[in-house]
Amino acid sequence: MGDKSSNLPDNAADLKNLIGDMSDKIKRVEQENAFLREQLNLLTYKKFGQKSEKYLPDDYYFQRSLYDDGEEEVEEKPEENEVVVPQHVRKKKTGRKPLPADLPREEVIHDISLEEKQCGCGKELTRMGEEVSEKLEMIPPRFWVRRDVRYKYACKGCEGLETEGGAVKIAPPPKQLIPKSYCTPSLLAHIITGKFADALPFHRQENQFKRYGIDIDRANMTNWSEKVWELGKSLSEELYKTVLSGPLVHIDESAFQVLSEEGRKATSKSQMWVFLGGDTAHPVCIFHYSPSRSGSVPAGILKDYGGYVLTDGYGGYNFLDTVPDIKHAACWAHVRRKFTDIVNAKKNKKLNNKATKALRMIGKLYKVEKEAREKNLTADELFSRRQSESKPIIQEFEQFLYDNSNALPSSYLGKAISYTRSQWHRLTRYLENGFVPIDNNLAENAIRPFAVGRKNWLFFNSGKGATASAFFYSLIETAKLNGHEPYKYLRYLFENLPYAESVEDYRKLLPNNIKPDQIN
Repeated sequence: MGDKSSNLPDNAADLKNLIGDMSDKIKRVEQENAFLREQLNLLTYKKFGQKSEKYLPDDYYFQRSLYDDGEEEVEEKPEENEVVVPQHVRKKKTGRKPLPADLPREEVIHDISLEEKQCGCGKELTRMGEEVSEKLEMIPPRFWVRRDVRYKYACKGCEGLETEGGAVKIAPPPKQLIPKSYCTPSLLAHIITGKFADALPFHRQENQFKRYGIDIDRANMTNWSEKVWELGKSLSEELYKTVLSGPLVHIDESAFQVLSEEGRKATSKSQMWVFLGGDTAHPVCIFHYSPSRSGSVPAGILKDYGGYVLTDGYGGYNFLDTVPDIKHAACWAHVRRKFTDIVNAKKNKKLNNKATKALRMIGKLYKVEKEAREKNLTADELFSRRQSESKPIIQEFEQFLYDNSNALPSSYLGKAISYTRSQWHRLTRYLENGFVPIDNNLAENAIRPFAVGRKNWLFFNSGKGATASAFFYSLIETAKLNGHEPYKYLRYLFENLPYAESVEDYRKLLPNNIKPDQIN
């Protein structure tokens, strides 16, 4: 091996420069290595750790295992001669929940034999009581054929003669949801609920029906759903109008695949947009299919809208800041997730103290919202509470962002701070009143069933099918938001939809305009 020292400069100044360059290189390598370790830790946590985004209590962020800002903690010790009695925590009783009281009961009597009812003394035993245990029974779905019988009447005296009004009369046929089909409102409601509420694709339902001895082809199910969608286009128009009638609109989007779109590859990603708005007491949710994720899609939907719009930080929503009649609000849940990722990515508690400080402040903001919900505060009362309690926390958080603005941009902390600062003017908008929520979770919860279903049905064959599906998702999620059981609402809708003629008729069939007790 050669002498490596021969490659080093003899000049002291050059040696200093070389050492400085090597020191900078080592520092960059160490930073890169630390970031890669963070990525590995975070990916490991997301793969094997807790998947729930359930909000952690504020006390969580004070735990010493996570939060250590260098300040000394003083442990309170009992005074001399003071006896400390450990507090007993009563465990919550566990056990199965009682079965619903409205279910019909069928009693099965279990008795002892006549011989056993005789006592050893010779006398007959007297029944002193009973023990009852309840178990849940079920039978598969029950099918039957409804035969619509229409009586005909004729006049024997006019037989063979042309008479005014005709010689033969018959009862008019009932209006059908799908003419010339054996599909009924109850059957179609079951099929639509299965796919769009329970994520059960048509081909799996086809196999289920076969097990019950019923042959319903998946192509029939597709045709029925598309025909009902065409019949309900006026209903869809009213949903779009209603969602823009309130003071606030939530927006979110999720990608999926459509195989046959003109001018696009089958592997291209399309978007299902969700808009949630209307009366805050009776909200409406619409799903909107588009091949594009461009901001032009929500811009087209919101072209005549004025009010608050709540979104995440996706760049396609940036146009909202330039619309005069729209006030753009951002989601604090997305900020919380970014700082939570830091805690999950770093193993050294001393490295994540800044993230847990941020989470502690965000936890205080959410605590204000939670207490407001528990106390059923009005919008005006919540606005006052936000001004007195949330606003000082917001100001503290803003100072925290400024103090840590020099964080390494490529680190998780740097990215979290950069994201939060870029959204700051939107994040503070919810303080302006009491009806804008702190996050966009309502829209995310509404689109979650679509994301779950996508793992089962995988793709849509055509844009027409995607649009029809958006219609049914809109109906079902709006029904759920207004306290309806999806199957019962859809059955009620399909029974009454053939009789709707005017705009007012369609408006009365919207889930937000129907009380749950109206539907049997």
